[in-house]
Amino acid sequence: MMSVVLACVVPPVTAVLYGSLGVRRRREARWRRTLAERYAAATADDPYIGTDELWWPEDDVQACAARLVLDGLVTVNHRGNLGLTAAGADPERRAGHPLPDALLAALRRRTASAALGNLLVHDTAFRAARAEFHAAVRARLDAGKPRTPRPPGCLTVVGVLLLVLELTFTTMALLDHRPRGTVDWTASVLVGAALLAQFLWLHLSERRGDAEAWRCDPSAGYPERAGVHPALTELAASDPESAARLRTSRLRQRRRRNRGRRRRGNAGAGV
Repeated sequence: MMSVVLACVVPPVTAVLYGSLGVRRRREARWRRTLAERYAAATADDPYIGTDELWWPEDDVQACAARLVLDGLVTVNHRGNLGLTAAGADPERRAGHPLPDALLAALRRRTASAALGNLLVHDTAFRAARAEFHAAVRARLDAGKPRTPRPPGCLTVVGVLLLVLELTFTTMALLDHRPRGTVDWTASVLVGAALLAQFLWLHLSERRGDAEAWRCDPSAGYPERAGVHPALTELAASDPESAARLRTSRLRQRRRRNRGRRRRGNAGAGV
């Protein structure tokens, strides 16, 4: 009769455990869905959000350069060097967004045309403006994330200890008891299945803890990522040659020394 008594206790405990896990996972799914909706709404308003985490041919740097080329503020030659147009050289002209404006300001600080990779590596002001923009966006989006859960308290520790004791006692009782009759065998099988389910619950609970850490970590990523920036798509459709030149420009990181200008300057000084 021991197995019958255990069958009246162990399966209900297992049901309570899985019920609590289901409620927590449903709540977590709702949080993830809320974050995804907020992120989608933010990227719809500002397509530069999230593009810093895309691979480099489609990231925010490429999108800024494409936007400046489309607006007629910058040109890119066959070597991948970006140069200001007459409109781009006008200090009163703006691109209309902090990131393209930062790239435009970086080009205005140069005395000659420069490759996109060169600017990204050597222009600290542009890198700082880029990092500041994305940090502010993440801080704004992370403000709505769920709060960090409280650390496990005494009740949690006691609950885990009781569960371990229940698993140990039930397992020893089943091994020590020899079932007799159909009812006894059925109860033993039911209790054994419930015990296996409880062991599986421990594993699922650990995975839920990892998911909860993702949910409460401000540096964690969002469920969805930004798509290709509209400026890149538009430039690839209207001027594929310039789009290819921008990719070449990103690969060029060395400084270009304009020795011819130095010689002319020295010659003028000698005269």
